[in-house]
Amino acid sequence: MVQSIFMIIDDDKDDKFFFKQTTEGMFNACCLQANDGADALRQLRKKNQLPDFIFLDVNMPRMDGKECLKELKKDKKLKYIPVIMYSTSFSEQSIEEFRMLGSANYLLKPTDMSKLPEQIIMAMKKSILPTL
Repeated sequence: MVQSIFMIIDDDKDDKFFFKQTTEGMFNACCLQANDGADALRQLRKKNQLPDFIFLDVNMPRMDGKECLKELKKDKKLKYIPVIMYSTSFSEQSIEEFRMLGSANYLLKPTDMSKLPEQIIMAMKKSILPTL
């Protein structure tokens, strides 16, 4: 059986911990972690087996989510990975902008971590793959 691979890109150590615990427990998946966009791109460009989904925080130092998304979608090796933007808040304008840049969906960070598994499933089910 092929194991699912998720990647969480987030500068918040607690958010990464909860996300990793949830995905590894819920899907028996491997969960890769990166601290910001630059770290993620460095890791991904070295990998042979890429993640099935990337969950990408919007607000991070060094390289934020928007810049990372642009770089992911420019890269021939990485552009087909569904990227779900992950943040504490979104405006209609930012949601539309992320979709135009190639994100598959978005997910609001829950304040109640018990809701995270259900939210991850819904975000993946509702993901739309952009035409590239």
